[in-house]
Amino acid sequence: MFGIVRPCRHRLGEKLGAEWTAHLCGLCLALRGDHGQFARVVTNYDGLLVSVLTEAQTHRDSRAGGLRRTAGPCPLRGMRTASVALGEGPRLAAAVSLVLASAKVRDHVADGDGLLARRPVALAARRVADNWSRAGARTGARVGFDTAVLLDAVDRQAGVEALAGPGTPILAVTEPTETATAAAFAHTAVLAGRPGNAAPLAEAGRLFGRLAHLLDAVEDRAADAATGAWNPLTATGTPLVEARRLADDAVHGIRLALSEVEFGDGRLAHRLLVHELRRSVDRAFGTESCGHAPEGAFGPPQGPHAPQAPHDVNRPSHPYAGGGEPPRPGGRGFWAGCVMAVGLCCTCKVCCADEFEGPWSGRKRSGWCNCGSCCDGCDCCCDGCDCCDCDCSCCDC
Repeated sequence: MFGIVRPCRHRLGEKLGAEWTAHLCGLCLALRGDHGQFARVVTNYDGLLVSVLTEAQTHRDSRAGGLRRTAGPCPLRGMRTASVALGEGPRLAAAVSLVLASAKVRDHVADGDGLLARRPVALAARRVADNWSRAGARTGARVGFDTAVLLDAVDRQAGVEALAGPGTPILAVTEPTETATAAAFAHTAVLAGRPGNAAPLAEAGRLFGRLAHLLDAVEDRAADAATGAWNPLTATGTPLVEARRLADDAVHGIRLALSEVEFGDGRLAHRLLVHELRRSVDRAFGTESCGHAPEGAFGPPQGPHAPQAPHDVNRPSHPYAGGGEPPRPGGRGFWAGCVMAVGLCCTCKVCCADEFEGPWSGRKRSGWCNCGSCCDGCDCCCDGCDCCDCDCSCCDC
């Protein structure tokens, strides 16, 4: 699984953690039900956000109705049953995930990553990507969503990148992704029967697409430099401090946009798109302070407006001081990652292991049920910020 929003279950707490699992499993089962077992490999954390947003806009009484079912045992859940999400939300998430995966495969083919440098493998990969695009279009049509806007964004992205060079605004490169995610987020308002939410959700989606593109570029910067692959930050000459500023602005803009959305129960959506997104930014820029990291790995926590904030690249202890990059293990290609993901699922490591390597990134991850010391100094609900007065119940640990 891939995506920038990867919450720790202990931070979510029991209630929100169960809801998160319901949407994750609902997306996975929607892919299997409509497109077969192999389609489950495209399950990704960012795609399921549209499922979360769709349900968050419904009324509590309707959520208690027919939008859940009990699924059978699964290796990813340690062979336990679970209540999983049903309905149009997971199907929209499935359509988005298929198109995202199709774009990811095409990107790897274009870069000639690993085995994809070989022509027969590249041809097979393109065929899989085309199949996923068509499957996403079929699923999108069932929920009234035209995936043409997503496919158009994928097609335009290559042209935008080809024209980008030093001095090109980085936001010109992120625009196709922004347009695609804005359309997906806005359609959740249509599915939930709240058309008034479409505009603020489109704005939140646009900024989320910008953030996803930026964080992916930051995380891949060192690896792309080593392999000679195209990277938007390097190609446009965008410094990391500017990328961080844009990322922080995007997180702030998403919070403001969500404040204008009328939710039935927006606790999980708020937790993921406000608090966890901020953690994703810190993680990508190497400024995360969490129980998972060794004490003092990034220095003492500091407020965003402190004289030497965590993203101040000029302070000597910052990972980027002097132009360096945060330590990054060698990643795997798309297909090798798929094989690794299957192995992790079959051995239950994703759920039950104390620690395992991410199938694509190679980074160390904690098993879902073994988050270790992540709750040390746990920051219930609002992380000490003043962005809301909600009763999220986000940390029941």
